[in-house]
Amino acid sequence: MIPVRIAALPDHVGAQVEVRGWLTSARSSGKIAFLQLRDGSGFVQAVVSRADVGDDAFALARGLTQESAVLVRGEVRADARSPSGVELFVLGIEQLAGSAHYPITPKEHGVDFLMEHRHLHLRHRGPWAIMRVRDELERAIHDFFAERGFVRFDAPFFMPTAVEGTTNLFEIELFEEEKAYLSQSGQLYAEAGAFALGAVYTFGPTFRAEKSKTRRHLLEFWMVEPEVAFLEHDGNVALQVELVAYLVGRVLERQARALELLGRDPRRLEPSAEGGFPRLSYDEALALLADAGTPLEWGEDFGAPHETLLGERFDRPVVIERYPTAIKAFYMEPVPDDPSRVLCNDMLAPEGYGEIIGGSQRIHDLALLERRIAEHDLPRAAFDWYLDLRRYGSVPHSGFGLGIERTLAWITGVHHLREVIPFPRMLTRMYP
Repeated sequence: MIPVRIAALPDHVGAQVEVRGWLTSARSSGKIAFLQLRDGSGFVQAVVSRADVGDDAFALARGLTQESAVLVRGEVRADARSPSGVELFVLGIEQLAGSAHYPITPKEHGVDFLMEHRHLHLRHRGPWAIMRVRDELERAIHDFFAERGFVRFDAPFFMPTAVEGTTNLFEIELFEEEKAYLSQSGQLYAEAGAFALGAVYTFGPTFRAEKSKTRRHLLEFWMVEPEVAFLEHDGNVALQVELVAYLVGRVLERQARALELLGRDPRRLEPSAEGGFPRLSYDEALALLADAGTPLEWGEDFGAPHETLLGERFDRPVVIERYPTAIKAFYMEPVPDDPSRVLCNDMLAPEGYGEIIGGSQRIHDLALLERRIAEHDLPRAAFDWYLDLRRYGSVPHSGFGLGIERTLAWITGVHHLREVIPFPRMLTRMYP
């Protein structure tokens, strides 16, 4: 018999195969037992008949406990009622490893209990499906940029200072009383990469020491940050829209089964795969908020409730652009003839998931960037290398950061970011 992964069983209907995996649950009725098996690639029901396997093997099948590792030999048969389209009719079974007192039983468990047992919870259908979507999303990101000539460019995790100031940074003690910070963003280094290679993207974990317990925050999360030379604001927004539409379309195309397991209606995502995202100015967004009975003064930044309200007005992400200079980072290019605003944007997901992208055109004028660093009271010496990028052949350039977990939470429809990362790091969670 040939070893076959569960995901590939539909390609072997009528064949006798060997499957190695784990038991998720079992039930029996008289002389037949039904075993639910998983092997990491998928799930399948194995039907064990006493008449086919004999008394000893049948007794073994009935005595298996949850998460026992097994080797099952059987015939693949088509079954239209099965979610996988097939069942496995067992001809022989072996137990490879036992599993006594597995803690996550079919009963209801609280979130804290499941997070305390995250190393085991990942085996179950919901987390399994989410990790499949995460894998697809990350592969799609690399494919998208590779197809467009971008170079992956790895930025350091240890930073001498912050991209947007030292607030909410994790400080690290180095040698001889020197200090460094865990990276909030690879953007500044990606700008150097863009001037060297034209179009680059960084991809990796970032760290924010925010003492927040909301469903939209993690201490450690992943970002993709493209940076492109000779790209201005409108082109930057267009690239963002193209990327997000591509990612949603890719998940819909290749991970429909995972979305089904999560109860996520793909029709809610289909408009986002079409592109054509609406664009609003900051002022237009303020007007919408005022009409909805949630007014903000000009110059105030949006909080989670405002992002939710704005995002819920559309069936696909919405781009909010040209924010006030005073509430944005030091490196953002001013709007021509209006220094009170900058050429930046946020992209807000629909359905209440908030910001998934922040981006801007970067300042390319040396004197203006020097002035901004001083106005933000940032340590000039730490940014001298960054100013070199403006001293030697500076050109307009733009980039953005897309948060992997926030994008995943929206696509999968889950409530909290802790569900879409294998091992979440939060203010109240550092184990396991």
